[in-house]
Order: sequence, then structure tokens, then C-alpha cells
Amino acid sequence: MDKVRVNDPGQATALPAVGSVYLEAASSDWQPEGDKYWIKPLHNNPATGQRICLAKIDPGAWFPLHAHEEMEHIYVLSGSFYDQDRTLKAGDYACRAPGAMHTAGSVEGAVILLVYNRV
Repeated sequence: MDKVRVNDPGQATALPAVGSVYLEAASSDWQPEGDKYWIKPLHNNPATGQRICLAKIDPGAWFPLHAHEEMEHIYVLSGSFYDQDRTLKAGDYACRAPGAMHTAGSVEGAVILLVYNRV
């Protein structure tokens, strides 16, 4: 049987060489990433540029026009999250190409899963 590793809450995981890696994200604190925006890092691999995190957006949060260098995947877990084109609700998914300009925000608040990766 492969060895299993459990990471400390609040620490992003690395990919396992064998077995599984577990992260008890519910036990970790939300880290502030600006006004009305919080994250829980789940995975970070600088070699590949992949980052995965949970994000909590407070009600009324709004982010001006910006872009990311990586492909951005968004899955809404609860609440709603919008950009300049539409509002995503729980269960909705969106994907943005690297460099795609967009705004973002939430009227009611949201928890989303974000995955960033280089293409």
C-alpha cells in the first residue's frame, strides 16, 4: 500500500510521488487577499504554474478590469459570482484564456474553486 501524507491546514499541497496527499481545508483559516476577498490555497506547483485554491468573495465585492497570465477555471460552489458578461450561480463553471480581460464581483457573496494553469 502506498504511503499517505496529510498536510497541515493552511498549507498548499505538492503533488504526491506515490499514494495520496490530503489537505483538511475546512480546518484552515481563510487568508485575506485584498478587500472582501479570501483564499485557502489547496495546491501550488511553480514548475508547471498550476495553482488551485478556494476563494471566498464577500457580498458587494468588485474587482476592476484585469487579466491573468494563466488559463483560469472557475467553479462556483455557493452563492453567485459575476463578470462583465454574466452571473454564475452554484454549480456553474467558466474558463478564461490567458490574458482575457474581465471584471469580477459578487452581489450576495460566493465560494468558488479556482484553478490556474499555464498552457
